[in-house]
Formats: sequence, structure tokens, C-alpha cells
Amino acid sequence: MRHLIRKCPKCASYTLKYSCEKCKVPSIDAHPAKYSPDDKYARYRIADRYIQSEEVSDSESLKVDNENSL
Repeated sequence: MRHLIRKCPKCASYTLKYSCEKCKVPSIDAHPAKYSPDDKYARYRIADRYIQSEEVSDSESLKVDNENSL
């Protein structure tokens, strides 16, 4: 089942859209993944979440670098 409510990782506001209306950052699913002790793919979900958080922080640092170069 697809979840409707999403959360902005930058400003922590909730939205129904795929990007935050305030800061224009792509929103993420606000609901936690189902937990199962026998889950074979938990390692991949955790790695994916880590990569997504790095992308958000990298995009923020690029904006700061671009503003400083002007």
C-alpha cells in the first residue's frame, strides 16, 4: 500500500506532494517500513536511507558553495 503523507527531510514539515512547497526539497515517506526479524532485505533499506540522507546534505552543501562563489 502506498502512503499518502510525506515529510520534508530539511524543514521537517509534512506534505502530500513529492517535493516540499517551502524549500523545494524532495520529500520522503513519513511512515516507517514494516519490521520483521526474518527480513532478508533490511540491510538494503538501511543503506538506501543512508544514501538518501547523504544526497540531501550534498545538495545543501552545493547550494552554499554556489552562493559563496557569487
